[in-house]
Amino acid sequence: MGAALQVVDTAPLKQTADLELSVIIPIYNEEDNIQPLYASLQSVLPSLGKPYEIIFIDDGSKDRSHQVLKSLNASDPHCKVIRFRRNFGQTAALAAGFANAHGKVIITLDGDMQNDPADIPMLLAKIDEGYDVVSGWRIRRKDRFLTRRLPSMCANWLISKITGVKLHDYGCTLKAYRREVAQNIDLYGEMHRFIPAMASWMGVTVAEVPVNHYPRRHGTSKYGLSRTLRVFLDLITVKFLLSYATKPLQIFGTIGFVSSFSGFALASYLSIDKLVFKHALSDRPILFLAILLMLVGIQFISMGLLGEMMVRIYHEGQDKPIYVIKDILE
Repeated sequence: MGAALQVVDTAPLKQTADLELSVIIPIYNEEDNIQPLYASLQSVLPSLGKPYEIIFIDDGSKDRSHQVLKSLNASDPHCKVIRFRRNFGQTAALAAGFANAHGKVIITLDGDMQNDPADIPMLLAKIDEGYDVVSGWRIRRKDRFLTRRLPSMCANWLISKITGVKLHDYGCTLKAYRREVAQNIDLYGEMHRFIPAMASWMGVTVAEVPVNHYPRRHGTSKYGLSRTLRVFLDLITVKFLLSYATKPLQIFGTIGFVSSFSGFALASYLSIDKLVFKHALSDRPILFLAILLMLVGIQFISMGLLGEMMVRIYHEGQDKPIYVIKDILE
């Protein structure tokens, strides 16, 4: 992604090693919302008494968003602007923000003024209690019911059931992360909404707090029903990554074994039927089903073995561990 973006930076007021807080805000055609959002942040962040940075990700905006962000960057050393060459989507924007964040705690929020920066202290308080991820819950969401809230309710229920991480509102961008959690998650597709579920693989603690939500006043929403299918497909990917990423043979091998065993059982039955009872098999489609099941089973087992080899090459080639250490006491 490094070749796809241009970073405009200024010297922060504190050394990056001393930063306590990074606020990441994806921006796509939000020229009328940026200044009010910045003013809201300025009414909250300085009062926290923590060294902070604000990272705006210009996700290929076609309006005057970049000009507005550029002026903020020039006037406030806390502001950093990362500009994409084209629109890559919110997941890519958050990934770029995580990669360039230096704060010990990372806050993400939307750039459309529907999230309330006044809720940031509440999220930080939960982080101070020891949680690794704190997710906002838009308990009184101000969006259309049929096109936004109803699909979101169904998706939240399904994601919670499949991943085992119980949250009411996966789609709320307003979240807080410890930096070591956010920067150890590889994001692609539409997976930004699954970050708490993906982080659960590390054994993190996740909390959820009710947050404010306001109707959009300027600009137009970038979300719609067309995202539902993509979210569902990414959910399948997340489930696989959480359960079988390091042991693909267990899922493919299981399917292959069941298929092969079923085919072998049918073939055995047909063999006995032919040899003992002298029934003809040439006009019985079940014979072809038995052969197909055995072949499919062999293919699935082979896929599992190939997957195991790819996982081994991936982890050994990149020296990527299959575990995450929280701390070491010496």
